Amino acid sequence: MSSDLQILRDKLRTFATEREWGQFHTPKNLSMALMVEAAELLEHFQWLTTEQSSQLSYETRLEVSYEMADVLLYLIRLADTLGVDLMAAAQDKLILNAEKYPADKVRGSSKKYTEY
Repeated sequence: MSSDLQILRDKLRTFATEREWGQFHTPKNLSMALMVEAAELLEHFQWLTTEQSSQLSYETRLEVSYEMADVLLYLIRLADTLGVDLMAAAQDKLILNAEKYPADKVRGSSKKYTEY
């Protein structure tokens, strides 16, 4: 795991411990909280056109960045609770995705790997 991610994970552990929140930070609860935060992120884009979603105001971009941070924080906390090394899992997943979606077969296509 990268040192930045480890530092953030350790800060989250401390944050939760100081508030005695470990009892609430079960994988079930953390995954549910992660989805709530992801929905709050999505809410900012819900009725925008594709173009509008790429041209957010400063205020909206700031709000979006905080929702993204919430998603990241819950994901890191969930990984810590389950003992998952996120960096290793992400690297492994990139390899699997490269096998599922070889560039020469899927370039420019949005089809799922089972459709080509």
